Amino acid sequence: MKEHQNLFSLKNKVAVVIGGSGVLGGEMALALAGAGAKTAIFYSGNVEGAEEQKAAIEKEGGTAKICQADVRDHSSLQMAFQKVIDRWERIDILVNAPGVNSTTPVMEITDEEWDLIMDVNLKGVFLASRIAAKIMIESRTAGSIINISSASSEIPLSEVFTYSISKAGVNNMTKFLAREWSPHNIRVNAILPGFFPAEQNREILTDERIEAIFNHTPMKRFGEPSELSGALLWLASNEASSFVTGAIVPVDGGFTAMTI
Repeated sequence: MKEHQNLFSLKNKVAVVIGGSGVLGGEMALALAGAGAKTAIFYSGNVEGAEEQKAAIEKEGGTAKICQADVRDHSSLQMAFQKVIDRWERIDILVNAPGVNSTTPVMEITDEEWDLIMDVNLKGVFLASRIAAKIMIESRTAGSIINISSASSEIPLSEVFTYSISKAGVNNMTKFLAREWSPHNIRVNAILPGFFPAEQNREILTDERIEAIFNHTPMKRFGEPSELSGALLWLASNEASSFVTGAIVPVDGGFTAMTI
C-alpha cells in the first residue's frame, strides 16, 4: 500500500514550468510543488503573475524560483535554465505551457501575427524541450517533458486558426520527440485541455460560443484549472507513468471524443 501512495510523489525532483505565470500554468506549478518538486516558474512579461505564483507555492510550504525567459530566443531560454541548474543542480520535469492566441479572421492574418503565434506556441516548445533534454541526457536523468496542447488542435474551430495549427504541431512534435529521446529514458507526452477560461481565450468566449461549446461537451461545463493536476502529476511521475510516452491525453470533458 505504501508503494502505491508514493507513486505520485515528486520529492527531490526539480520542475520547470514555462508559462507558469498564467492561470493554467500557475495552477500546474502549484500542483507540482504540492507533490514535492522544487519548481521554477518561467515568465516572459508577467512578472506580477510569476511573483504571485511563487508566493502561493511558498505559502503552502513549497520551494519556488522565478526566471524571465523569451521562449522565442534560444539564448534567453538557455540562461534561464542555467539559473535553475545553478540553484538545484538538476532538471527532472519540463512543462511547456506558453500560449499566444488571436481571433483574427483567416483572410486578415498578417505575417507578423502568424510568426508571433508560431514562434511562441511551437518554436518555443521545441527550443525549451531541446535544452531540457540535453541537460537530462548529460546528467543521465530519467526525465519527463509535458507539452500543453489544446482541443482546437484536433477540431477545426472558427476564430482560432493560427493557434489551432500551432497546437496541432505541438501534438506532432510530442510524438516525434518521444521517439527521439526514449533511448535516453526521457518521456515526452502532451495534455490536451478542453475549454478552460484563461487569458488567451476570453475574447472568443461570447455567449453564443459558450452555448456551442457546452452543446459539444458531454459534461456541459468549462474545466477548472485544478482539474489538469491529475493528468499532470501522472505524466510527471516516472513511477506512475513509466511506460507512457508519445501520448496526447485529453482533459476536455469529452469534447474531442464527442465531436470527432
